[in-house]
Amino acid sequence: MIGRKIGMTQLFRDDGEVVVTAIEAGPCFVTQVKTEANDGYDAVQLGFGDAKRINSPQKGHLKGVGQLRYLREFDVDDISSVQVGQKIDVDMFKPGDLIDVTGVSKGKGFAGVVKRHHFAGGPKTHGQSDRHRAPGSIGATTSPGRVLKGTRMAGHMGDKRVTVRNLKVLDVDSARHLLLVKGAVPGSKKGLLLIEKASGE
Repeated sequence: MIGRKIGMTQLFRDDGEVVVTAIEAGPCFVTQVKTEANDGYDAVQLGFGDAKRINSPQKGHLKGVGQLRYLREFDVDDISSVQVGQKIDVDMFKPGDLIDVTGVSKGKGFAGVVKRHHFAGGPKTHGQSDRHRAPGSIGATTSPGRVLKGTRMAGHMGDKRVTVRNLKVLDVDSARHLLLVKGAVPGSKKGLLLIEKASGE
């Protein structure tokens, strides 16, 4: 299902304090069912969040479902019991379940190699004055005579799609559409998240 990151908090349990992430999960509505016969694969498209305005093609696509802001597609094994307009709620999870959460990580802008790739940096003494956070050598000379693709350098850090696997569900609040998950999930507060039952990988 689709959710939104609310933030991190503490949950005091009998065995001690646990740091958890609160996620507003759903309610989601089925907006389209894709079939092997019609589309070449089986999938379900879900909608989440209220949209203030939608254009005419979106109105046609969401006819009878409502004005939904976010549409995301999920692979499913069995679509026989899924229908357009069906409501998917946080009740599909229960405490103890393992889930995979996908989101867009926080953007850090242009970062150097120490921050981006955890390089140790250069010597801080013996006459070295400007090598503290420098990358050092980026390759050989005549052979290969170029910088190899994938060489770790400074550059744009974060702002990428990230999946955190096997997070444990500690509590489910159906009335407030809340999911309390042990640990951290990608992204900033109010960031969009895709939540699936753990694949077991």
